[in-house]
Amino acid sequence: MNHANASNSPDTSPLGKSSAYPDAYDPSLLFPIPRQPKRDELGVTGTLPFFGVDIWNAYEVSWLNQRGKPQIAIATFMIQADSPNIIESKSFKLYLNSFNQTRLDDQQALVALLQKDLSAAAGAGVQVTLTEPGAFSSLQMGELSGLLLDRLDIEVVDHHPNPSLLSANHDEATVEETLLSHLLKSNCPVTGQPDWGSVQIHYVGAPIDQEALLKYLIGFREHNEFHEQCVERIFVDVLRQCRPQKLAVYARYTRRGGLDINPWRSNFSAARAPSNLRNARQ
Repeated sequence: MNHANASNSPDTSPLGKSSAYPDAYDPSLLFPIPRQPKRDELGVTGTLPFFGVDIWNAYEVSWLNQRGKPQIAIATFMIQADSPNIIESKSFKLYLNSFNQTRLDDQQALVALLQKDLSAAAGAGVQVTLTEPGAFSSLQMGELSGLLLDRLDIEVVDHHPNPSLLSANHDEATVEETLLSHLLKSNCPVTGQPDWGSVQIHYVGAPIDQEALLKYLIGFREHNEFHEQCVERIFVDVLRQCRPQKLAVYARYTRRGGLDINPWRSNFSAARAPSNLRNARQ
């Protein structure tokens, strides 16, 4: 069982450090990081203002059958937003690679290990789905829908998120709309490497100032935070500044190390979990 503790923080993770790739199954490689400290930073304590899920897709999953023949699959992991921990992505990659030379009875044996180990690290149940090569053709691609904010010709002077930019016109009638930007970029909090993403914001409420929202989103360009934390920051800032009745934020980040991470947060129960269609940039 690899539970997070007080010393588990980004700077003590495997990120940015030279790593020997394991040749034997090793669940201790998983490095959980508690979610709450970043939520405390946002003033989110007690009952969460959202529910949601982090959708991980892994494209470099391999193991050996009992005759030593390599097997491959694409894996999807669903980690609930109310789980105590996130799993640091490099540790996730090293853990998955520990199966590369590991002999297993069958695919079900792999799924059982993945569910057990990842649930222990996250502190809550993790759903695991494997797609075998014979079913690869069933996997589809698709882009996020919404009114494209990137069409707006704006001047940007701040590359750090500034929630005071956000506003909504509460003198106008309530609207329901979905807004989209492909210009989301944040940085790894340890290595400073860029994380590229698209973000979709669906809301019901007073019309949000679209130019201001785009400036705010571009403001993440020099911001250092994990994917999940960026999406929660966007959700909380929009909720507080614009006061929509309903809000959902979904980001799809490009993959790194064979993994992509796609956090979704929502505060209305009628919202369905988003589709897991892979975007062109992923």
